[in-house]
Amino acid sequence: MGSVIGRDESPTALEAETKLEAKIVEAMRQRAKKGSSIRSFNTVVLRFPKIDENMRKCKTTFQEFDEDGNGIIDHKELKHCFHKLEINFTDEEIDDLFEACDINRDMGMEFKEFIVLLCLVYLLKDGPEAQHAQSRMDLPNLDFTFDTLVNAFVFLDKNKDGYVSKNEMVQAINETACGERSSGRIAMKRFEEMDWDKNGTVSFKEFLFAFTRWVGIEDEDEEGDV
Repeated sequence: MGSVIGRDESPTALEAETKLEAKIVEAMRQRAKKGSSIRSFNTVVLRFPKIDENMRKCKTTFQEFDEDGNGIIDHKELKHCFHKLEINFTDEEIDDLFEACDINRDMGMEFKEFIVLLCLVYLLKDGPEAQHAQSRMDLPNLDFTFDTLVNAFVFLDKNKDGYVSKNEMVQAINETACGERSSGRIAMKRFEEMDWDKNGTVSFKEFLFAFTRWVGIEDEDEEGDV
């Protein structure tokens, strides 16, 4: 993802992201204990159209919370958003989420970044509160979409440590491709699309940003068609 080039690497930003990342990793490890309903990567691919459709339904909610209509949700608007959805996050937690999802550090979240944020909220606030937020947005199918994404990550994360490695990606694609000669190349291509910080492992947040591209959210956003 080219948009992360030049991101703020100040100690404050890194500390905030590290704290949030630890919470995400722990939440993902807890979810992994339940196992995954995904049995192959092809299962996820087949759900792309439905996931894409459900994600795009969030556009109305995004526009509602983009109070000045400039195409991004800034920090103040995000706090209003959490208040309207009655999601119980502290100011520090909201700050950390904003830092994590504003990947190009332009002090505002575009639509694809907002989608990632909603999924992280779903993961961190799984249960009645997450369901209530979906009800407030009048988007009852979000749980299907976000649960599919969580299950897909759990399927890829073979050792259940909260991250996906290259070897785990190759194993997952091999299971899907049944030994096809091109499976290794496909796995590496998918992994490189996810691992935008090039540290050799993929976090759930990185996976989510890659997923928005796979279903076409980012491309249409850039063209101004969404």
